[in-house]
Amino acid sequence: MIALCKACGTSYDVSGSHPQRCKICEDERQYVPAAGQKWVDFDTLIATHTNKWKQHEADLLSIRTVPDFAIGQRAFIVRTPEGNILWDCIAILDDATRTLVSALGGLKAIAISHPHYYTTMQDWAEAFDAPIYLHASDREWIMRDSPHVTLWEGDTLKLTSDVTLMRLGGHFAGGSVLHWQQGEGVLLSGDILQVTPGADAVSFMWSYPNMLPLAAETVREITRRLSGVKFKKLYGAFEGKDIKERADEIVQRSGERYVRCLGKGS
Repeated sequence: MIALCKACGTSYDVSGSHPQRCKICEDERQYVPAAGQKWVDFDTLIATHTNKWKQHEADLLSIRTVPDFAIGQRAFIVRTPEGNILWDCIAILDDATRTLVSALGGLKAIAISHPHYYTTMQDWAEAFDAPIYLHASDREWIMRDSPHVTLWEGDTLKLTSDVTLMRLGGHFAGGSVLHWQQGEGVLLSGDILQVTPGADAVSFMWSYPNMLPLAAETVREITRRLSGVKFKKLYGAFEGKDIKERADEIVQRSGERYVRCLGKGS
């Protein structure tokens, strides 16, 4: 049986009672709710929630669970001539979602920005016989074994001729983004880069719920790695967190502002 943490969406294999603790939530980059750790089984979740789809580009669709479950992130399907890529993951894989993904041509690969979005990745991989690409630096956060998990190392991994994973670190050691050489370039950032409410800037945090910042040097390194990458659009982890033009310039400017603020002191 699979149990899912209601706070973060991570899935665990269980026999008998639900787990008492969630390793992901106990880490300072997430949190244990004040009311305590609570769990839901997969059948109960799909009886009360469903997935909402949205098309952003001709070959880019997002999937989000409604009503919100756990962290509330969205996943993306990037359609390429070499096969479809699922970027980040959500907990619900119901019959309707299976049918729609299959109608789009299935999945060539699954790639995930960081451990908060691992959720039921093992079940998606099994359903579509797709490898899951996770950065090796985050191996300790894999809570369920799967033969589909492929750990990659280094700073870049090419999935297709026009899709590349880039490890930026920051939020997690293996924190990664997806660069898609489509049109003027698209970056799918998870919350390794967090789009701000005005959709005209991004920020960088070690822990978002606990509001713990990254060091200035880490932010400098993230923006340095992106400085030569062309992307005019950026799609973040959450609905509406999209930058539709000059995204690469905005990321560089945001990094400079972040570092400047840290240096101001009291």
